[in-house]
Amino acid sequence: MDLHIWFAYFAASWAIALSPGSGAVLSMTHGLAYGVKKTSATIAGLQLGLAVILLVAGVGVGALLLASATAFTVVKFAGAGYLIWLGLKQWRAHVGVAPAAGDAPALVQDAVMPSARERFVTGFFTNVTNPKGIVFMVAVLPQFIDPARGLWLQLLILLVTTVAVDLVVMHGYAFLASRAQRWLATARARRAQNRVFGGVLMAMGASLLLVKRAA
Repeated sequence: MDLHIWFAYFAASWAIALSPGSGAVLSMTHGLAYGVKKTSATIAGLQLGLAVILLVAGVGVGALLLASATAFTVVKFAGAGYLIWLGLKQWRAHVGVAPAAGDAPALVQDAVMPSARERFVTGFFTNVTNPKGIVFMVAVLPQFIDPARGLWLQLLILLVTTVAVDLVVMHGYAFLASRAQRWLATARARRAQNRVFGGVLMAMGASLLLVKRAA
């Protein structure tokens, strides 16, 4: 891969990662609720899902999914349903006040914090069931792949670049959200936060139903 092509893809990767999406919302939601360190498991899942989508699109399976109405519809409804479920779960999460050490009030969620494995799986399915990602990768990747050169090495370079950039950006989103914890130290503020992020996730899930196959 020529250096100027890689630089062009590197710049495109930043634009893609910084654009608002379900992964960014999930990173902010978990960053706000659990902190940056624990959100790393979620972000790792997001990256695996992103890598799968890139490989699927890169080897041509993505194009087959776009060509098959049935396969594309299954992926679309699975992705939409998953995001809507996550959003509804976030919306309905109850926040109460319980006594902490030293009789200081501390916010607690009714549900126990998800395990690292559960956070990882949530991140993975959020990205891997996103038909927008498949449509985008099928449209973008061919512009940066030279058919006269080996496919797998080029895909590896693009994959590492994409995941590295997205890893930085998602941690950035989680960090910025975690900084807001001090301003969300009341049950009322936490309920508002749950409903905002839950509503956004549900809206994103609903928007996936509008995604159409490429001509």
